Amino acid sequence: MKETIKNQNNSPICRHKCTLVGTARRKKKVVHRTATADDKKFQFSLKKLGLGVNNISGIEEVNMFTNQGTVIHFNNPKVQVSLAANTFTITGHAKTKQLTEMLPSISNQLGTDSLNSLRRLAEALPKQSVDGKAPLATGEDDNDEVPDLVENFDEASKNEAN
Repeated sequence: MKETIKNQNNSPICRHKCTLVGTARRKKKVVHRTATADDKKFQFSLKKLGLGVNNISGIEEVNMFTNQGTVIHFNNPKVQVSLAANTFTITGHAKTKQLTEMLPSISNQLGTDSLNSLRRLAEALPKQSVDGKAPLATGEDDNDEVPDLVENFDEASKNEAN
């Protein structure tokens, strides 16, 4: 008896009736948004607000300095300005970098706050001597004071003129 039930389950007719065909249906289609779609949506909202924005061309990079010592760096951004609303918009691919990574190229862009944070960062690093020897001990001073003026250079320049 058990053998006949097994044979019925193995028959092609029973296999066809007992199996489920297909896959589960997706309830909602997932839409992947791209950055360009977000940029277009942003541009539309600026127009909707009535901000007359004008494109500024020729800007190669934008650096925003944060209080934490990091830099938000935009390479080849799209910059727009609304002078009436005193608003600047910067769109593009942004990278967050440490201040030390960008130091040689941004030294002329640093403000007083950034210079102070750079000084603190330099003090935190171990001090190296000028000739490349071992680092100085914390108690040593490397003649940071300005030396006293011994000679009068004005008199020496007058003597050269005569």
